[in-house]
Amino acid sequence: MPLLKPDPTFYPSPTMALQSPPEKLAYLALINPLKEGRADAIGVVDVDPDSKSYGRLVGQTDMSHAGDELHHFGWNACSSCLCPYAPHPHMQRRYLIVPGINSSRIHILDTKPDPRQPKIVKVIEPETVAQRTGYAAPHTVHCGPDGVFLSALGAPDGNGPGGTFIMDPETFDIRGRWEIDRGPQELAYDIWWHLGLDTMVTSTWGTPSMVKDGVNPELLLAGKYGHTGPARRRRRVVGLVLLRLNTRARSSWNGPRCWCLAGTTESTPVWGGCSPWHWGCNRVTCGACWVPCRPLRSGTPWPLESSCLRRGWQGS
Repeated sequence: MPLLKPDPTFYPSPTMALQSPPEKLAYLALINPLKEGRADAIGVVDVDPDSKSYGRLVGQTDMSHAGDELHHFGWNACSSCLCPYAPHPHMQRRYLIVPGINSSRIHILDTKPDPRQPKIVKVIEPETVAQRTGYAAPHTVHCGPDGVFLSALGAPDGNGPGGTFIMDPETFDIRGRWEIDRGPQELAYDIWWHLGLDTMVTSTWGTPSMVKDGVNPELLLAGKYGHTGPARRRRRVVGLVLLRLNTRARSSWNGPRCWCLAGTTESTPVWGGCSPWHWGCNRVTCGACWVPCRPLRSGTPWPLESSCLRRGWQGS
């Protein structure tokens, strides 16, 4: 009888992951901006330098309907399946979870039979998403220790609030909202967790009605905030006002390191260009500081920069 072993693409540490063999195929979203009835697709690109088809599109899977507007997508399982408080190492990194930000439809693609030709095995209609979560416009997909986390920009009527919901990683049934106490949170965008600190970091953008036809200049000028909440208690802890449009959020993969990078982007008279922000928590309070990676046109650093160093929030 064969032994039950974890998926070989699951790694106990970032160091081991860096030492793993490189991927040979890459999946990417193919978006049709022409409203002529053709569906979006997931493309497959050969990224093996030793392959004759290196750098070429070698496969494509069309979605079931037109108008999805594919954006982010992700795997059903990853190294978080080895998390001590919710281990399930029997999982396979096999299925792609592909949401449509415009349609709120979610496609599940199986990559195992033929990685170059993923097959659609399940379609979750927007009505199901709305009924089980009260959300619409699913955006970011992240596999987690106790399920698949999906962020959503807002409600089915096109307004807020946005938030996060959970999907079963094996049946792909939607379990419901992740938040128990959302506090004053109204907007949502990206999500990322720090398992060692039992914390999720999220960022904000706008409701579906605010982003459906492109970036709203008034939203850029207003500036939005990032907020964090303990992952298993599922309650909002604090909102961090960055005075700019906060987009990507990524936590440190280095176990006990208590920090996160939050990318921001905007074009306003006060702030210009793009810059990363450094979020941190000392288990009592949280804060954020600007990471001086490259000069901004304003040339003015964020006031919390020095306090980050005093409180030990810098990462290395």
